[in-house]
Amino acid sequence: MYSADRCLFVDSIRVSRQDGLFLSDKTGPSSFVSSISLKTQKCFVDKNENVCLVSCSLGGQTLGPVKSRRSGGKGGWVLSVSLSREEGYVGDSGEDWGQNGDNNLETVEEVKEKKGSGALNTTKHLWAGAVAAMVSRTFIAPLERLKLEYIVRGEKKSLIELIKWIAASEGLKGFWKGNFLNILRTAPFKAINFYAYDIYRSQLLKLYGNKEATNLEMFLAGAAAGITATLLCLPMDTIRTVMVAPGGEALGGLIGAFRHMIQTEGFFSLYKGLVPSIISMAPSGAVFYGVYDILKSAYLHSPEGRKRILDMKQGGQELNAFEQLELGPVRTLLYGAIAGACSEAATYPFEVVRRHLQMQVRATKLGALATCVKIVQQGGISALYAGLIPSLLQVLPSAAISYLVYEFMKIVLKVEPA
Repeated sequence: MYSADRCLFVDSIRVSRQDGLFLSDKTGPSSFVSSISLKTQKCFVDKNENVCLVSCSLGGQTLGPVKSRRSGGKGGWVLSVSLSREEGYVGDSGEDWGQNGDNNLETVEEVKEKKGSGALNTTKHLWAGAVAAMVSRTFIAPLERLKLEYIVRGEKKSLIELIKWIAASEGLKGFWKGNFLNILRTAPFKAINFYAYDIYRSQLLKLYGNKEATNLEMFLAGAAAGITATLLCLPMDTIRTVMVAPGGEALGGLIGAFRHMIQTEGFFSLYKGLVPSIISMAPSGAVFYGVYDILKSAYLHSPEGRKRILDMKQGGQELNAFEQLELGPVRTLLYGAIAGACSEAATYPFEVVRRHLQMQVRATKLGALATCVKIVQQGGISALYAGLIPSLLQVLPSAAISYLVYEFMKIVLKVEPA
């Protein structure tokens, strides 16, 4: 039995085209040898004293048990290690040492970072947006319920009277009616929306070769993000509207409402109001993201903003997630609320038309323009803004909280820029 210090003697390393890595004569850079840590696991030798089992570590990555074999029964020991084609080491002179004699290998750490890093970052990015939607929607669910009562039911009661009526007829939980379905709708919508905006803005920067996005690029990216999210998530929004509408309780929940719409009106009934949805979401996304990023850019280029960024760099890892927010918590909430209010006010009539289109049945189905005209004829121009006040009361905290949580989660999850 050999002791640990007699099990293996390492002088240098060379690369073989056939059998992996061998430790033999002084044929490789000394820095590579020093990066290899050899640790005895169970050192035993056969009767010919030519095999020893050791554990090898390269750059902190354990390669597992390997066999050390005496070369020709004389001299030192030879370490045979099998590395994948993507693992390797760059020597002092910059020469890459590869398993197959190719100069194309990277360090183990670099390879591991590259594998799946894009998919992982995308997943984290989407989760940041989804969590932001979950938190904000749950917080403002009562206001969302009030808005739907005004739009869908055409409620004529005052805001205070409506609150009292819901509390008396359905109790406190009535204010969160449909919230779970709302989360199922808004979580993927917001996740896709936030992620798509960052992707489109990044691509526009590359396309035009700018270091910072212009106002036009921000608006274009926001509009494209809104359209993308709408196309993917509109069916869930339609089902939710039908469930909350009068008689929706009898449909039997999400599955029942889905089955009812497919059986009675066909699959494309899930995309009722698609045109006004796209028409509304394009400017809505443009204003929402554009206003926020314009305000953010203006602050970061101000003396106060530059000083904050400098202080953050000096603080480094000692800062918590809230302290790492570029705008700070209060300013993030404020700018998010302003962006949300501007977006809602600019596109609210489209929202009203879309809800009415979703409520129509096939027998009385009208187009977007005809529906808009009908709404104006029945209630005047003000009918296009029915429920705007409760909607703004809902949007202000919703946009503020969603932006704060989104920026916070990106820091917590260490999301890389798109």
